[in-house]
Amino acid sequence: MHSPVPRLELLGITKRYPGIVACAEVSLSVLPGEIHAVLGENGAGKSTLMKIIYGAVKADAGTILLNGHEVSIANPAQARRHGIGMVFQHFSLFETLSVVENISLVLDEPFDLPALAVRVKAVSERYGLPLDPKRMVHSLSVGERQRVEIVRCLLQDPKLLILDEPTSVLTPQAVQTLFETLRQLASEGVSILYISHKLHEIQSLCDGATIIRHGKVTGTAIPRQETAASLARMMIGRELPVCQAPAYEGEKRTVLTVEALSLISEEPFGTNLEDISFSVNAGEILGIAGISGNGQAELMAALSGETTVEKHSIHFDGEAIGHLNAGQRRNRGLVFVPEERLGRGAVPPFSLSHNALLTAHRKGMKNWGMVRYSKAREFADQCVARFDVRCGGSGDDARSLSGGNLQKFIVGREIMLKPKLMIVAQPTWGVDVGASAVLRQALVDLSRNGVAIVLISEELEELFEISDRIAVLAEGRLSAAQPRGATSAESVGLKMSGLFDETSTSQSSEVSHASA
Repeated sequence: MHSPVPRLELLGITKRYPGIVACAEVSLSVLPGEIHAVLGENGAGKSTLMKIIYGAVKADAGTILLNGHEVSIANPAQARRHGIGMVFQHFSLFETLSVVENISLVLDEPFDLPALAVRVKAVSERYGLPLDPKRMVHSLSVGERQRVEIVRCLLQDPKLLILDEPTSVLTPQAVQTLFETLRQLASEGVSILYISHKLHEIQSLCDGATIIRHGKVTGTAIPRQETAASLARMMIGRELPVCQAPAYEGEKRTVLTVEALSLISEEPFGTNLEDISFSVNAGEILGIAGISGNGQAELMAALSGETTVEKHSIHFDGEAIGHLNAGQRRNRGLVFVPEERLGRGAVPPFSLSHNALLTAHRKGMKNWGMVRYSKAREFADQCVARFDVRCGGSGDDARSLSGGNLQKFIVGREIMLKPKLMIVAQPTWGVDVGASAVLRQALVDLSRNGVAIVLISEELEELFEISDRIAVLAEGRLSAAQPRGATSAESVGLKMSGLFDETSTSQSSEVSHASA
């Protein structure tokens, strides 16, 4: 019996950038109907390799075979004609266009927009990723934008589907729905290349895996025959560190109090906040779970000062700050990390040292109105070294870093400001297991030094690993915060669907300081 011809075969793919070899003679093959994982740390070269297959990046050397025939893929349009589709980790959507208009841009055949809208709605519902085709992309949450990317790809009926961190912002239920879809596609002969840092997903979904480290293939594996620990060891070349969270021994005092905060969203499709109340103590991490699009963006804006609210609805260190803007709150020791890295956490074409200026200029980087660039470079260099940011140096543009390394820089930048209060959203979105452990440990260490932290995350594993108490945001309402040991993933999952009593919402959630 003859072995089937691989759907995709890469032979000696090499790609160099100034000062770095992103891919060094990478070879792999994927059979028809196979779900194949590509594993590696942030910056290992995975995304570059996928972009080469999709025609978004041109390789310096090597051969690509599709169904046994050598091909040259000059651009994504040509890749789509070959039956290759790709869902990127960072979204490629026009914010001022609607969902259906964004999807129409990649279609090569003539289309009727109203008919396409009907098709988009049907396909999105069939795959459990509901979308309103008429909504403007700028009004969508990160999770909803991810749905647009996935549905746009599935509409093209691909024969080879490349998924780069597709579940980063999906709920556990939506992940299972997506997996069912991918297994169905594979059973129909579609080949899938799958990049994820969630090793339990790889074990559950993938038939084979290729491990890449520092741009080179270092091994292959059958994920179902491995443990998460052994896969992590293959990825990062060492044992995975375990997060240590000792009890806080410092002064028990309330740093942040939110009382009856209600907010009408400025976005036409946003989520209004309803009567939200909670407190956070020094030395404590309060985790807020929830499905993307349930008011997280509005709560972040209200807490950070991007949106001002009624003066006495937010107290920080005993001072009413609801009316203060983001800069005024930062001056008092509040820092925040937005969920969107590129565009909000960092300016893509700016160097890391210039991006340090955005929030750290208060740390001696200006004098009589003049910028002290040497201080900015010094700060950025320290951040790169302290948080193991893999890059060529502080002169590198933010957009040149992998997602995980940029995240380490942004979170590290805010930690180095020595805040009293940190608001952080999705700190490990798209970050590999090694870097995730580093970031989570950094947040725990910061809290145990007396900093109060509000952690907004869709990663239940993350919330249960480092939070002291967990609350759930659903449809703009916040449940009562409970000590981590007094709740479960199942209970939190039910609340994420909005199933909690009015009597158990934030209105009655006066903080038990003993639980901190």
